[in-house]
Amino acid sequence: MTDRAAERLLSGRAWDDYCETVRRAGHMVDHFGAEANALDCAEWYRFMTRLMRNGIERFMENCEPERPRLRNAPWRQSINFQSPDQDHLLAEFIDGSHDYVIRGNRGELPYFVIASWRAPQPRHPGTLDWAAHGVAGLAGFDPAALQTTGFISSREVTFDAEGNFEIVVGQRRPAHGRDWLSITPDCVGLLIRTLYHDRANTAPPGFSIERVDRPEPRPITAAEMSDALAKAGQTVLGYCELVRRWWQDNLSQRPNRIRFDRAVYLSNGGVPDRHHGFGTWECADGEALVIDFLPTPCDYWIFQLCSIWQENLDNYEDGGGHVQKYKAIYRHDGSVRVIIAQGEPGISGNWIHPFGHVHGGMSLRLIGTQGEPPLVTLRRIALAALHERGEAALDEVSPLLSGEVAQ
Repeated sequence: MTDRAAERLLSGRAWDDYCETVRRAGHMVDHFGAEANALDCAEWYRFMTRLMRNGIERFMENCEPERPRLRNAPWRQSINFQSPDQDHLLAEFIDGSHDYVIRGNRGELPYFVIASWRAPQPRHPGTLDWAAHGVAGLAGFDPAALQTTGFISSREVTFDAEGNFEIVVGQRRPAHGRDWLSITPDCVGLLIRTLYHDRANTAPPGFSIERVDRPEPRPITAAEMSDALAKAGQTVLGYCELVRRWWQDNLSQRPNRIRFDRAVYLSNGGVPDRHHGFGTWECADGEALVIDFLPTPCDYWIFQLCSIWQENLDNYEDGGGHVQKYKAIYRHDGSVRVIIAQGEPGISGNWIHPFGHVHGGMSLRLIGTQGEPPLVTLRRIALAALHERGEAALDEVSPLLSGEVAQ
């Protein structure tokens, strides 16, 4: 098997297959037709380059069996509604046959969770051509279809007085009551989600990982590079198909509504310590979307506006595009009003500027929840009506109710 993978790399065939896979993935935007406007298309091709960067970082630079690493996702990569208050540190494995130890210090971070996962993929994908299979090939080889198999949160971790900790990662529970994250034989990696309530004023954590048997590093082989190219290419294809499927086959069927679907969330590397609702939004220039909800008691919540490719809007670096628990403006009853509009809305609440977008994805994430997710009420209204009549104009609009839970 490894001889075949090496031959494909040395002949250039593995490279050609990677390039063809990426080329075909790029043309998946054609499925959207006129639904994707000029701004959407511009962001699609940038999205493509970010996916390519993500695949290369993960599988070219971060998948050496003897030298595990925890590396942050590439800058500005925000796959699947990634929260701007979270960092994603990834370690990639070939399989779950080894034991590891994660050491670190939490700094002033209020919360983190570490998950192990598996994905459908052959042991040696570099032995085969994948481009010609297209989306059908994802059934047996999809690095984007991540399924969480185990997780441990900072609430379950033992810290010393300075915030230091140590977690054993492996298939067998360690002795002496040491903190443990379980992995399965088909484990292909770990993900650490760090969660900041106030990033600018929080001392960051530190994490490191090593194999318990401490093997000597060695040069990469041609067969391993062939496998890495195959994984990097299928990662691009897998995420392109994921955003197409989520938009065209699911979310766009329910515009301006949010649904809390645990099966959908957990099917893509989610962890069961939270409610995460997804939906789509539509709001033309000259309109406003007014969204009201009473947050379920929780440690943290965030409402995000994203593009149709599930990416944070470009204004998120300036604090735009989202509202979160510790910075939100609350109404007298503890509820939250979010107003999406291209111009100043004329009523009080948490104004989100959609930064030139007229549609996209939205999400409401509640972490460390107590109880069910909240009812979400949405009104689509002319911006001029809000300017003329204020909140009284909302009484003239029939609300859309959502926030239902689908198991």
